[in-house]
Amino acid sequence: MARIFEYFVVCGIGPEIRTLDGNRGFHGTGIMYLSSLLDQYPSLNHTLYPPPPPQLPTCVLPAGVQFYASGFDSADPSSFPRSYPIVLTEGDGSKIYVSCIAFRDPVCEDIAEAYRIPANSFADKCICFVSRAPSFGILRDALEEIFLLCFSKTGSSKPLWDVIAYLVSNVPLPTPGKDRVLFAIENSLLAVEFPPTDGLPHADISFQPLVQCLDVDNFIKLFTAVLIERRILLRSDKYSLLTLASEAICHLLYPFRWQHVYIPLLFFSGVDYIDAPTPYMMGLHSGVDTFGLTMDGVVVVDLVHNLITTSEEIPQIPEPEYSSLRGDILKLLYPNVVGIDQMKAGSFSEQCPRSGSRPWGEDHDLHLRFIFLKFIASILGGYRNFIENTANQIFNSQAFLKKRSRSTNQPPDPMISQFLDSQGFLYYLERGLGSEENGDNLLDKIQDAIGKGQNPFSVLPSFLTERDIVTISDPGFGISASGAKFRYDRFPANIRTEEQDEKRKQILAAASGALEYSGKHTPSSPSMNAGRESNTENLSPRERAAERERMVLDIKVKLQGLWLRLLKLGATDDPLSSFEYGTILALIESDAEGIGGSGFVECIREHIHSGWTCQLTEEQFIAVKELLKIAISRATARNDMATVRDALEVSAEMHKKDVNNVPDYVQRHLRSLSIWDELRFWEGYFEYLLDRFSNKSTNYATLVTTQLIIVAMHMAGLGLSETDSWYMIETIAGKNNIGYKHIIQIRGFLSHIRQICVGYWGIYSGKSQSVSSFGLTSPRPQDTADSTQQSSEASVVGRSWVQSMFSRDRASSFSRVRQGTTDSATNDNGSLLKQDVSASGPKKVQTNIRMLRGHSGAVTALHCVTKREVWDLVGDREDAGFFISGSTDCTVKIWDPSLRGSELRATLKGHTRTVRAISSDRGKVVSGSDDQSVLVWDKQTTQLLEELKGHEAQVSIVRMLSGERVLTAAHDGTVKMWDVRTDTCVANVGRCSSAILCMEYDDSSGILAAGGRDAVANIWDIRAGRQMHKLVGHSKWIRSIRMVGDTVITGSDDWTARVWSVSQGTCDSVLACHDGPVLSVEYSIADKGIITGSNDGLLRFWETDDGVVRCVKNVTIHNSSILSVNAGEHWLGIGAADNSMSLFHRPQERLGALSGTGSKMAGWQLYRTPQKAVAMVRCVAFDLERKRICTGGRNGMLRLWDATINI
Repeated sequence: MARIFEYFVVCGIGPEIRTLDGNRGFHGTGIMYLSSLLDQYPSLNHTLYPPPPPQLPTCVLPAGVQFYASGFDSADPSSFPRSYPIVLTEGDGSKIYVSCIAFRDPVCEDIAEAYRIPANSFADKCICFVSRAPSFGILRDALEEIFLLCFSKTGSSKPLWDVIAYLVSNVPLPTPGKDRVLFAIENSLLAVEFPPTDGLPHADISFQPLVQCLDVDNFIKLFTAVLIERRILLRSDKYSLLTLASEAICHLLYPFRWQHVYIPLLFFSGVDYIDAPTPYMMGLHSGVDTFGLTMDGVVVVDLVHNLITTSEEIPQIPEPEYSSLRGDILKLLYPNVVGIDQMKAGSFSEQCPRSGSRPWGEDHDLHLRFIFLKFIASILGGYRNFIENTANQIFNSQAFLKKRSRSTNQPPDPMISQFLDSQGFLYYLERGLGSEENGDNLLDKIQDAIGKGQNPFSVLPSFLTERDIVTISDPGFGISASGAKFRYDRFPANIRTEEQDEKRKQILAAASGALEYSGKHTPSSPSMNAGRESNTENLSPRERAAERERMVLDIKVKLQGLWLRLLKLGATDDPLSSFEYGTILALIESDAEGIGGSGFVECIREHIHSGWTCQLTEEQFIAVKELLKIAISRATARNDMATVRDALEVSAEMHKKDVNNVPDYVQRHLRSLSIWDELRFWEGYFEYLLDRFSNKSTNYATLVTTQLIIVAMHMAGLGLSETDSWYMIETIAGKNNIGYKHIIQIRGFLSHIRQICVGYWGIYSGKSQSVSSFGLTSPRPQDTADSTQQSSEASVVGRSWVQSMFSRDRASSFSRVRQGTTDSATNDNGSLLKQDVSASGPKKVQTNIRMLRGHSGAVTALHCVTKREVWDLVGDREDAGFFISGSTDCTVKIWDPSLRGSELRATLKGHTRTVRAISSDRGKVVSGSDDQSVLVWDKQTTQLLEELKGHEAQVSIVRMLSGERVLTAAHDGTVKMWDVRTDTCVANVGRCSSAILCMEYDDSSGILAAGGRDAVANIWDIRAGRQMHKLVGHSKWIRSIRMVGDTVITGSDDWTARVWSVSQGTCDSVLACHDGPVLSVEYSIADKGIITGSNDGLLRFWETDDGVVRCVKNVTIHNSSILSVNAGEHWLGIGAADNSMSLFHRPQERLGALSGTGSKMAGWQLYRTPQKAVAMVRCVAFDLERKRICTGGRNGMLRLWDATINI
């Protein structure tokens, strides 16, 4: 059963003290220090719930930790305890709600002694309740009772941590609209209940602080800025106000959701994040200085002084909606003034609830939320008529705006136009809430009520139903063998294990020794620097990963600000001697991982995308040129071809103007770098272009030709010799079998480029920077003389070509032109085109995407019924190729892709919580759920056959075996085998020390491999009834596992994959080239190679060469986590978390050619990838035999891609 309190956490000064700048040790009372996680319940080794987020200690004490000479002082308000809520947002958009109490607590004696902190010192400490439920009220009440009980003069009847443990372990989440849960803390009775789910979402906050801080006009202006997704920064001197105001404005957006960065209370050291270019909503304490930050376009909302400032105008809500919204808010806030002329009774007063002069309460909150919901219904009046009845729920915004413009006799309003383009509105449409099939949301109900002339308030459900009382009693309260009371002079520490106590002593001993050593050495000695650099050695792997992510974001945000300031230097400033140039240079040169170099290139790219014209002054041109050179050199040394590629592209856009007003691009000044002479770089860049534009042409040869022309443009811009350029282009073209006619076209285009270049810039030679290359320096006298000898026509063409050849849109526009010319050529000379196509490769047809709707919750499990599962002697079964899905709506659905328009075959109901795993065989479907049960259905009749119970936590994996057997694994760490015929567990195969996340079983040998949160791969021989090996090597969770014969491959959150021998129980290889957790591993039987997919979006192909596993190919087509990889004999399917999919093949085998003698794994080539839709994917299933890939999204929809082709 879910609990309302997920964790109790204590944060403050731990045994390892560091300042906010990362310096170790105690540096005085005027310095702010980093907060650490001191205690928690449940403990860290608790496996049923994910651990608290690693950023929690930093966020609950946003200013950091300060030391004080005294504790609580009734005469000093600054020493009073502070109670405030915070909200943390995880990567999948889910929220974690935290109630905090910060107070001064005595510094532990052992810490004070080790760091020589003055005796009787105090430091900030924070206690927290962490929950997934938005119950701010009960979280705060319970936490305050714990705090008061701790420092009560009468004391507690039980140890404080026993009280905490009982609360966290026993207080359940109430059933919405049905239960009221009562529980006690000592002598204080507390209650919690949730409203029904058919009304407005649960919001356990008061909206009064927001409307008290802002007047009506500023209130509406803030709402408008959030609605059109501007960058929002709230300022206040109260932590609680920042969180409550942020939550309130998010609730007023209903039925839309804020889709961007959401940090209601930003920690002080993260102030640089304000310059991030993407939309966000953040709250920052008024005491934090923002001087020096750009803050262009940021909407700053001062809640203390009722002031909103921004450099970009916020469009006003159009009439008559603005006046209506403003009037309704005024009636709610000032009823005695607005309604002073109204009758006290009568039918007119009944049309809208009157709040009178009563104090603000829950009815006022509900009324305010309804006012904004009614406003949204008004501006979107009739929007459902403009949703095209297609699978993608496309909204015709232009038609909607025209209809509204005609009805209001006004031009299209910019505010509504921007709102219709917002991510919140698009996500609302994606969820299908505005479709005719799902008209149950309150927005549609209000529009229907207004259309029928009814009172809009009538659509709200009644909350008058009687609640069932659920009483949680602690039999231990008030009972003590000796009658003693527990009293504390400080917040007590939880009982530590021997290992924790020993680790604490070691840290303090090292700190004490460092202080003695520092007395003999200067602070700048290498030994002290080494001590600072090793300050992450005692962090857990999860904390190290979080620290690294924070460092990466911090570097990128700082680079963004430095880059913008570099461009704003005045004409008299020297960029090469500026602070901005020196800091960027230091970040690029000092970063061994390449974050500085890649981040610098990335911030230039983002600036270009924002509409920057790319023109530099003479001084800026020199500075940017040198920075890019260093970034490319560093990236080349790290083999970071992605950064080199991105730098090449941005260098082709930034320019200055010479004396003839011709652009001189940065690119030509990069010729001295040796990377441009390497064929491997251009082959990788060509593959990248081919992958990126593969869906923009219907002809493979034309596609290859288009990308080779782009490559030729960059070679010319760099100034590569014609001989070298043509050799590399011809080599790439030959490997892709595009045919001699297209090679002739490329040759002609390259010669044309050279003729134009020579005509304007003169003859170039080699790499020497003193000699003009293909690029554009300001022409020297001899170059100008050469150019005057050419025709005026060549000069004009050269100028226009220079201005357009490096345009970002050139590639896509050229692709469209080539597509049109290919079609016309077919009409003129069909036979020639057919010969061309046959020589270049198979003709591709458009992909087929279907959206399968049926689930009302996120899709959490997907399974494809394979031919092997349902094969029998009679022949192929019709259900081969079916997809089976499970969801948070507790249902299992069977889909038949062959029935277009009516794919849903059956819905299986029986689970009471989220479905996590699905499997099937010829006659049955089996599923595992968070309700700890495994259900077995008859596939034909859809009847529930068996319910298998025995696990003590959510079931994570199920698998049907031959002989009516089922294998299951769960988060309780157990693997069980069941006999479906007798409904019994026939074997407890084994137990892991933590939750099992992945499992593989070989039915022919009886060997089972499983891995999970304990970072150990366990191997069992089921038939012998024994455990063979515990494969230890990973340092974090094992996410994926694959077993083929004697080989087991595991992928882990420690960013590595490992290859193990089943028989020997040893690690044969460690694959460590990813920059994130390895979420998927696969083994290609035909190639005897390995494929890994990671959280970094990278797909890597590995093969064994002379006993060593090496990476032979990298694919960067996906921009998000690779969730699943599935390899067949001829096809390879990939699915990623951003809803992107891809299909790979071997073109030689498809064309009947012989395989090459080189790397087999490198032979996989991208065949096709469909256009990506906006969705968050949780699971992927493959039917490679029919070339189908299906993904399940957080919005409850399945996206089925059918890449069937005709050869």
